[in-house]
Formats: sequence, C-alpha cells, structure tokens
Amino acid sequence: MTLAELPTARGAAADATPGAAARRRRLLGLAALLVALIGAAVASILVGSNMISPSLIWQGLWHPYTTDTVPADPLLNQAAIIAQTGRVPRTLLSLVVGMALGVAGALMQGHTRNPIADPGLLGVTQGAALAVVLAIYLVGITSPMQYVWFAFAGAAVASVVVFGLSSIGGAAASPLTLVLAGTGVAFFLSAMTSAVALSDERSLDALRFWNAGSVAGRGYDVLLATVPFIVIGLVLAVVNSPALNLLNLGDDVARGLGQNVDAARSIGILAITLLAGAGTAACGSIAFLGLVVPHVARFITGPDHRWLIPYSALSGALILMLADVVGRLVAWPGELEAGIVVSLVGAPCFVALVWWKRAVRL
Repeated sequence: MTLAELPTARGAAADATPGAAARRRRLLGLAALLVALIGAAVASILVGSNMISPSLIWQGLWHPYTTDTVPADPLLNQAAIIAQTGRVPRTLLSLVVGMALGVAGALMQGHTRNPIADPGLLGVTQGAALAVVLAIYLVGITSPMQYVWFAFAGAAVASVVVFGLSSIGGAAASPLTLVLAGTGVAFFLSAMTSAVALSDERSLDALRFWNAGSVAGRGYDVLLATVPFIVIGLVLAVVNSPALNLLNLGDDVARGLGQNVDAARSIGILAITLLAGAGTAACGSIAFLGLVVPHVARFITGPDHRWLIPYSALSGALILMLADVVGRLVAWPGELEAGIVVSLVGAPCFVALVWWKRAVRL
C-alpha cells in the first residue's frame, strides 16, 4: 500500500467501525432479550396463583399424570396436570401471540408512517370481535377453539375491506388512505359489535371476557390452529423489512430506487392480517401491545426494520409473558387477564415514551 492510499484505507476502516459496533450492540441486545425471555418462560411455568410449590411443578413437568384412576401421589399428579395442560400451553401461546402482535404493530407503524398505529387501525381487532359475537349469537359457539376460526375470518375480511376501500378509483393504497379507511371501518365494526352484543346477554358476557385478552384457558388445539398463520406472517415480515426501509423514504423515492411499492405494501398488509388476525383470534383483544412494543424496540435499534422486526418479536413475547405472570400474582387467589395488565402498564409507559422524540420517530 502506498502512502497516498493509506489515508483512504484509514478512512474506510473508521467508517466501518461504527457500523460494526452498532451491529455488535444490536446482536448483544437480541441475546439479552432472548435470555430474559427464557427466564420469563421459566417463571411462567413455575409461578401461579395456586399453592403448589415451584419445585413440585417442575417435577410435574416430567411426570405422567392420570385423570381416570386414583394416583399414587395425588399432589404430584395435580402438579403434573397444572403444568402440562395449563401452564405450558399458556406460556407457548403468550410467546407466539406476543411475537405476532409486536411484529404486526411494527409493520403497521411502518406502512402507515404513523407512530400511534396498531393492528386495530386496520380494523383487524374489530373485525375479529364482530365475527365472534355473530358466531355466538347466530350459531351458539361456546369454546375458544371455535372462536379461533370465526375471529380469524372476521379479521381477514376486515383487512380486505380496508385495503379495498383505500384503493378505490384505481389508485394504490397509500399510508393516508389506509389510515382513513381503517379508522372508518374500525368504528363501523365496533358499532355493529355493540349493537349485536347489547341485544343478547350471552354474546355480551362472552365478548366481555374475550375483549379482556387472556392466554389462560386455551389448550394445544388453539395453539396448533394459529401457529401456522403466525409463522407465515413472521416470514413475510422479515421478507418485507428491507422494502419497508425504502417505503419510509417516501413512495416516489422507493420507486426511484427500483422498489415495487404496490407489491411491498400488499405483502405487508398480508403479514399484518395473518399476525394480528391469528393473535387476536387466539387470545382476544390485547390492547397497547402492538402500539408500545415497536416504540420500545425502535428506541433501542433505530428505524431499521431489519433489526426492528426481530426486536419487536422478542419484546412482544417478553412483555405479554411477564404480564401474564404478574396477572396471576396481583389478584391472588384469582387471576387478572394478561390483556388488562398490558393496558394498565402500557398506557403510562407509552405516555412516558412520547416525551422522548427518538422513541416516536419513524
């Protein structure tokens, strides 16, 4: 290397160092989130509102249980039933639903360029609620497994209607038209849900519990029904993240850089529908999670969606899992639904985040 080339090489090395350092910090942050998530999962399995000790619950994880005969150790058998049929499914469900709603919120805020957007802005939550109420009122469904399919169908129809309304006249859906169409559809669906629920006491009771948002009382059947949609949605979100970085520069700039804006936005809306629809169908309406999680992740990673998506996934799962654990302890001997805990904690945290401009910058 000549003396003339030496300053150039030093400059290139200096330019590369900040990027490499930021990458290391982000990777360490992901590792820390993963460790915290593992710790929360262990707490979710071992801690509950009953009087069984964590050590006995741990033994019950590996102990075969029976419900037909008198067990040799009734207390251990009870611990095994609680651990294997109650706590493990709700822990897994809080994991996948938290990831789904966190990523859906990040995509929603990115595609609408609106820092207060969440999946409810597309009418996804409201569509799922209306479908559940109609199914209870007209068909008489009663189990969470039956709720799932109706709720997911309602969420999907609501997203299609919003996307169609935002593209009326042959124009491509834009962030502004998506917000306007989504807000209008969401209010209409909420009014329809209230009208149906108020006319039927059974529907109103079911809607009250479903709207609270809970990961309790769901079995492996609900988990298996929703996980495929969530996995597909997460894959689409990762694929969509580089295009979303370009879309945030403006549609015209993105087109100038060779990005197919319509295809990118369609993939994003499909991912939001799958993630928010499946998550809402499985656990009901969990407010604030899709709104707060992307801001927390963005405060750490910045606006790059290639990092924001995985951070939102892990942060969403961690927050929902911890909310479920807290809900079991604060209302002992009963339980407080995870959706209520998320709202109680999320509202003041969001107000605090708003004061930091960096937290709300897209």
